[in-house]
Amino acid sequence: MPPQPKRKLSKGRRDRRRSHLALRSIHLVECSQCHEMRLPHHVCLNCGTYDGVEVLEKETQKTS
Repeated sequence: MPPQPKRKLSKGRRDRRRSHLALRSIHLVECSQCHEMRLPHHVCLNCGTYDGVEVLEKETQKTS
């Protein structure tokens, strides 16, 4: 049989060990062109701009 702990771990020590498992909220910033929320340092998926420069071309939908 494996050895067993001699003392009970306190709740604080147990919780400090698991502190890196906590969920973090996503940080969003507003796009300067279309004012949609986007991830910082990423291309805006709504308008396709990054730092005021159009990087992605948005396709226009053709109506039949």
